[in-house]
Amino acid sequence: MFKLLAKEGNARRGEFATVHGVIQTPVFMNVGTVAAIKGAVSTEDLKDLGCQVQLSNTYHLHVRPGDDVVRYLGGLHQFMKWDRPILTDSGGFQVFSLASIRKIKEEGVFFNSHIDGRKIFMGPEESMQIQSNLASTIAMAFDECIPARSNREYTKNSVERTERWLERCKIELSRLNSLDGTINKNQLLFGINQGGLFPDIRIKNMQNIAKLDLPGYAIGGLAVGETHAEMYEILDETLPHAPEDKPRYLMGVGTPENIIEGVARGIDFFDCVMPSRNARHGHLNTKAGVININNKKYERDNSPIDPTCDCPTCRNYSRAYIRHLLKAGEMLGMRLAVMHNLYFYNNLMKEIRESIEEDRFQKFREENTGVLSKRI
Repeated sequence: MFKLLAKEGNARRGEFATVHGVIQTPVFMNVGTVAAIKGAVSTEDLKDLGCQVQLSNTYHLHVRPGDDVVRYLGGLHQFMKWDRPILTDSGGFQVFSLASIRKIKEEGVFFNSHIDGRKIFMGPEESMQIQSNLASTIAMAFDECIPARSNREYTKNSVERTERWLERCKIELSRLNSLDGTINKNQLLFGINQGGLFPDIRIKNMQNIAKLDLPGYAIGGLAVGETHAEMYEILDETLPHAPEDKPRYLMGVGTPENIIEGVARGIDFFDCVMPSRNARHGHLNTKAGVININNKKYERDNSPIDPTCDCPTCRNYSRAYIRHLLKAGEMLGMRLAVMHNLYFYNNLMKEIRESIEEDRFQKFREENTGVLSKRI
């Protein structure tokens, strides 16, 4: 399913074939947690913005509107009216970040809903069943996402349990894909590498889960409190042990420079809420760095957010107008800002792919390091 088209150093240019279309990699997945991008951006808009893959969340859709409702309505693709790939996060991260009270056992996790407090149990089988109901293209394995500074003993025990959970995920998804009533019988499972900041635990875990011969592998438990240098070190240590012929997904990352550095180390998939979240607060990406459109200096600025950008927002509206809308609390301001940032990220990935094809990725990396994340 994964075809490597070009390499420059460790940077990879590939294609990943799925039942819902071919994904050109490296790719940034636009995050629609509850089956929508925050900021009133429609699925039709996303196609115009160059989005290849949407990411939605198992936990959030399970508690509202309910995965049984989504299944009844034909699965996420039909529900969202999106005909391209969708990846669903397993819900593991939300269980451990949103649930104030939880109890971890071998069979899974007992916790209370952050919405209404009702008791919920989720384990590998439940996560796979929910994701099968959602009928996403790619289902993520259920894992424990531990804090970055967890001690060695806890990390080791957690990783070993997550490995056992992954084996159960594989068995359960295989069973679900074989059932007559399953909406997407070609649903793919990605395993997740964990191990905190301990390179030896990370390496052993990657070696162990690689034996399961899954369609793809993610690096989880990063961007949760460690420094960028620590994150890059873990990638440098771990990725040589990831299967060469399978896509690698760095979960929850990140800034444009994080993405470029991830690509340089061999990552193929990325996701992050950062572009849409930052946009809603007026922090907008440009080729020259990040601007805060709320600043007074943009009050009379009739130029686009980024003069080099070809997104719908920059083609039609000024910095002054978008600033006015955000200051006035108008939804249109958030919508235009989010559309710009998502286009920026999707176009960044397009430029990265082209630079690898043309054997100039290292030059691209050098030209943009220290620039794209700079505050203007």
